[in-house]
Formats: sequence, C-alpha cells, structure tokens
Amino acid sequence: MKIEVWSDYVCPFCYIGKRQLELALQQTGYKEAIEVEFKSYLLDPTTPEDATGPVIDSLKQKYNMSLEEAKGMTANVASRAKEVGLDYNFDDMKTANTVKAHRLAKWAETKGKEKEFTERVLKAYFLEGQAIGQSNVLQTLAEEVGLSSEGAKEVLENNQYMENVQQDIAIAQQLGVRGVPFFVIDNKYGISGAQPQQVFEQAIEKAAQEAGLRKPLKMQGDSGVVCTDDSCEI
Repeated sequence: MKIEVWSDYVCPFCYIGKRQLELALQQTGYKEAIEVEFKSYLLDPTTPEDATGPVIDSLKQKYNMSLEEAKGMTANVASRAKEVGLDYNFDDMKTANTVKAHRLAKWAETKGKEKEFTERVLKAYFLEGQAIGQSNVLQTLAEEVGLSSEGAKEVLENNQYMENVQQDIAIAQQLGVRGVPFFVIDNKYGISGAQPQQVFEQAIEKAAQEAGLRKPLKMQGDSGVVCTDDSCEI
C-alpha cells in the first residue's frame, strides 16, 4: 500500500503535514507496512532562481501587509508547527525557487535516499534558514545524507530529472490539486492540507482494512523470554 504526498519545500504546512502523517503511521502501527512517496509541486514557479531575500519581506509584498501583520501570521504558523515538534525560524527563512531541490530529490530517489533528502531540505529551510534554492547549498545537503556531491552537481548543472518534476505537477493538475500538502492514500482517498492527526489515522485504518493489510507484529524487546519448539528460556 502506498501514500503519495504532493508538497513543496517552502510550504510551511507541508512539513507540518509530513510530521502528522508520520505520527499517524506510527500510532496506527503501519509505519513499516506502508510506502510513502513524495511528489513535486511548485507553489510559485515564478520565483527567481537567485532569490534569497527574507521570507518576511516576500509575505509583506505578496499580501500587501505591514511587518507586524506578516510577523503575526508567521507566529500563528510557527505555533502550529510546535505542536508536532518543529521549531520554525521565520526570521531567518529565505525566499527560494524549489525547482532544483525537486529535481535533486528525484535523483535521490534513484539512490534510495529520497526520504532522507526530503527531510534534510525541509529542516534546512524551516529550522536553519538555509538558501535551498542555491546549488551549492543543495550539494552540501545531498552529501550530508550520504549522496555524492559531484553527482548532485552534475544533476543540477544539466537540468536532469526536470521531466519527472513536470510529470508530478501534471498529475496533480489532473487530480484537481489546488494546494499542498495533498495526500493520496492507496489511490482511493485524498486528504488536502495539514489536517488533524486523527483524520490521517482514520483514513489510513480504513484504506489498510480495505486492502487487507496486516500490521507488523510488535516486538517487546530483545531480552524477553522466548519459547521455541524444543526449549523454553526461564
């Protein structure tokens, strides 16, 4: 069974939604039984590739609001993030075009490192204030999760995996996705936005039961009493 997640690296509710999904999988007991696959989505493809200005300034311009209003809006989001253990740092967040990050994530997927890279980029942006739209930053992040810096450089310089990113976006359009995060559970159920964890748990349980998916057995430790056919440890 698979859960597909459309998200963007500069979407604050995407990181929150990712955490809520992870907690729901843990709580329901399906963490090891369900595959999670991330899909590309661009909230603002018009963002300049060299953009690195403060996110607060971008919010002021986009919504025509004062600095105080922008800070108030981000404070509300930061409070929501704290509920799932994320300490957002809006003061240091930098505006970024995320096309390169999405392309590199597609490459990371071919190396079995998609989940690690996705988490690392989100953390770098929301918690550390790194400029994730810049190639040198992305190369370093790739290296930190065990990927080749030179390999990442080649992907970025040659515009590789752009077709994969565009395909994800096209599918999102076909599905009628108008905002992210957007979760598709077993090609049956869609969840839009960072909904309460209970919503994720109910959808996961329902889809898993319909798919006949069994929860893995929970092991209660490595040092417990074990009985076999011909002996029993006491």
